[in-house]
Amino acid sequence: MLRIALCDDEMEARDALRIQLEKVLVEETEEIVYEFSSGVNAASWLAKHPGEIDLLFLDVEMNGLNGMETAERIRQYDENIILVFVTGYTDYVFDGYRTGALDYIVKPASEQKLRELLARVRRKMESEKPQVFLLKNTDGIRRFRLRDILYFYSDRRRCILVSGHGEYPFYGKLDDVEAGLAPRFIRIHQRYLINPDKVNHIGGETVTLGAARLPCSRKYRDTALGRIAKSMMGENFQ
Repeated sequence: MLRIALCDDEMEARDALRIQLEKVLVEETEEIVYEFSSGVNAASWLAKHPGEIDLLFLDVEMNGLNGMETAERIRQYDENIILVFVTGYTDYVFDGYRTGALDYIVKPASEQKLRELLARVRRKMESEKPQVFLLKNTDGIRRFRLRDILYFYSDRRRCILVSGHGEYPFYGKLDDVEAGLAPRFIRIHQRYLINPDKVNHIGGETVTLGAARLPCSRKYRDTALGRIAKSMMGENFQ
């Protein structure tokens, strides 16, 4: 699944890019899901919806907040979204290294250039797949890097993913989440599955991750605390 957004303050430019993109997207698995008419709108919306967009085409020459400024603002809270700059200047000097952008394209975007670019995006996403948790709920699909997740907990028929940005519920069983993420994540309680890399304190019966103090039950304590201690010393369980 590849979810794409476009950001350009000119509607005609957005339309032209969308038309070209639709020629090279894979049906049913790749789609343009959002369009933004300003950098301010894009940065504001993305801050509230982490993981919902995989690829953002960002116009460089926008009024108000330009493309580079928008990218820098986005990178303050999202290191994962793939950024591609769009420019109207054929002699544009690509300066995207500051924001970790993948590439840039010149207007009007050619079908061949977009085809090559999307091939790179697909390869990148495939290579990073083992380090990603795909969350599906009634709001849609979000992609979370494992390194950004603090822990999961169960609440009746739901699981809740907790990251530094908030809590995100989805229907499922914690046992299934554990099976998919072990040994990268550690079970400390019937209701809690944690990222050991995020632990900053181990107590006798509790584990602290950021501001959260979670119970560590007797059933899991010996195994969990040993694994957490090793993780805190830098051992890798992936």
